[in-house]
Amino acid sequence: MAAQVKAAVIYYSATGITYQMASAAAEAAGEAGAEVRLRKVPELAPEEAIRSNAGWHAHRLETQDVEEAQPDDLDWADVVIMGAPTRYGMVAAQLKQFIDTTGPLWAQGALADKVYSAFTSTATEHGGQESTLLSLFNVFYHWGGIVVTPGYTDPSQFTAGNPYGASHTSNNGEIPPDHVALGATALTAKRAVRIGAALKQGLAG
Repeated sequence: MAAQVKAAVIYYSATGITYQMASAAAEAAGEAGAEVRLRKVPELAPEEAIRSNAGWHAHRLETQDVEEAQPDDLDWADVVIMGAPTRYGMVAAQLKQFIDTTGPLWAQGALADKVYSAFTSTATEHGGQESTLLSLFNVFYHWGGIVVTPGYTDPSQFTAGNPYGASHTSNNGEIPPDHVALGATALTAKRAVRIGAALKQGLAG
């Protein structure tokens, strides 16, 4: 049944750290049998701010062909995996702005009974990873979604250490996600697709 699952990976990334995690989530969801959409949310920062940071500017050019997320991507999906870096212990404004456009779908009940999961990155260790994931889960609760986390369902999670979702510490963007972070992201995505397939089959029955 996993082949029938549609998974949307929706993310925000400034310099590419979270993009690498999003790509790992999309790849893993596909390996689990899902039809996948990888979508970035629109950038809100002014042009001068982006151009003042070489990494930020380079990443924008690198991902210019990645389609921007639309509310329809949420309506389409059975499984939604969201990711963004933390901003003061909360989700980045760019992803939050996209979330704030979903009112019409929420009012129709179109966001309920889907599986949701999440991932994040921070500049410093313990820089708000868990609180950022929990802030996203609050949105999913309001939507009537089913939150799926990696928990400690695989021995690798005792190394990754975050049961709420995949996370990575980038040292201010200098350290790309390693095999531990990318493995946790893949585990998160595959669990979401597996539970999403079971849920979809159960609802159809």
